Amino acid sequence: MTLPDPSVAQTRILAVASLLGLILLGLAWELWLAPIRPGGSWLALKVLPLCIPLAGLLKNRMYTYRWVSLLVWLYFTEGVVRAWGDPAPGNWLAFMQVILCCSLFVACALHVRLRLRNAATLAAQTP
Repeated sequence: MTLPDPSVAQTRILAVASLLGLILLGLAWELWLAPIRPGGSWLALKVLPLCIPLAGLLKNRMYTYRWVSLLVWLYFTEGVVRAWGDPAPGNWLAFMQVILCCSLFVACALHVRLRLRNAATLAAQTP
């Protein structure tokens, strides 16, 4: 058995950290930092779909990395729209969401690519 490529582990760490960052940012944003209504809003429930893939990323499931790279674009779109239209500090929080979405997408895409390349290399080396 060979050791996993360090770059695969790094992309996994970045993906999990970005997803956790999106969850925490979404909760803090809608409940305390800049809620739409004073005292918090039901918009904080938007983080619930982000909690579903967390287990798959922690278990290193390839399929989860693939569909999270598609799901993240919904949050990217929300971040761009709110960065453009919300007053401060909501627009800065939305910009942070956009950055986290981009890092999550890049981490997932690289993770899948590196794991597939490593699997192909391993298969080619096996007699």
